[in-house]
Amino acid sequence: MKNILITGGAGFIGSHVVRHFVEKYPDYQIVCLDKLTYAGVQANLTSVAGSDNYTFIEGDVCDTALLGRIFATHDIDSVIHLAAESHVDRSIGGPTIFAQTNVMGTLALLEAARAHWSGSGGVGGTGAVGGTANGSGIGGGFEGKKFYQISTDEVYGALGATGFFTEESRYDPHSPYSASKAAADHFVRAYHDTYGIPTVISNCSNNYGPHQYPEKLIPLMIAGIVAGKSLPVYGDGSNVRDWIWVGDHVEAIDAVFHRGVVGETYLAGGGNELTNIELVRMLVRLTDAALGREAGFSDRLVTFVADRAGHDFRYAVDISKISRELGWRPRVGFEEGLRRTVEWYTARHR
Repeated sequence: MKNILITGGAGFIGSHVVRHFVEKYPDYQIVCLDKLTYAGVQANLTSVAGSDNYTFIEGDVCDTALLGRIFATHDIDSVIHLAAESHVDRSIGGPTIFAQTNVMGTLALLEAARAHWSGSGGVGGTGAVGGTANGSGIGGGFEGKKFYQISTDEVYGALGATGFFTEESRYDPHSPYSASKAAADHFVRAYHDTYGIPTVISNCSNNYGPHQYPEKLIPLMIAGIVAGKSLPVYGDGSNVRDWIWVGDHVEAIDAVFHRGVVGETYLAGGGNELTNIELVRMLVRLTDAALGREAGFSDRLVTFVADRAGHDFRYAVDISKISRELGWRPRVGFEEGLRRTVEWYTARHR
């Protein structure tokens, strides 16, 4: 029996995680906390809304009083923390909310966990010091607890034409978004080292799949193709991203949550590196086909626009550690996953 708080559970990745845990682990009690901002949609969780092991709470991860009540009422012993502002363009236009939600929200959640798990009865309790990396010898009620931070590969900065990020790569964030996630990761590690909180972190490459908010590249392009609108591509489209099917990421999260070693970091990626223009051309082909259009019908919609400030050239991650230690590898091929994604979105645009 576990009582798990999943933050940001009505968002894209979060809703997939919530549905997975509710359905796969009926003996777990899943508490979903989401502020229901523009990207959090409660309809994403309709399939589990009536489940006996599921509770939804609308609220802000920065609300310390609310967090204290949630931990006490539901006796939370585990946290899977996904709540975050995540759109790079929005972070460039308004970085403050990213610092508030991603950094201060993570800090508030860490404090709530420390207070409840140490038995101090309130945020700011003393807690225990000196937790060990393998989870043994953790005092202050921390045995059997876990704080799992879901992060991004963007905290590592940018790669050149070759090479991969590893768990040992130096943090080098280039946008307000990635800087806020890097700061949150640092707080998580600090709480492990200082207070003995049993923490684990995973950093993942770009996710794709159903339920993603249409400001992100793939759903944005699909919507543009369906509507016959311009498909804006930054610069010359040569920036490279590694893409992972959201369901594969959820399986990685499951593996890290259950088998990940306390104090460790794991990288998860799909092994699908494409330039942005290659991806857009694939989306044009698959979406036109899904709509019964002639091949190449929407190629004319592709438009190159001024590059984004601080646009990282390439991301790619080495998944050797998570594969070797936890037995996880991505299973859904990119073209198959992209076809499923296109079919899901086009069915809703018809």
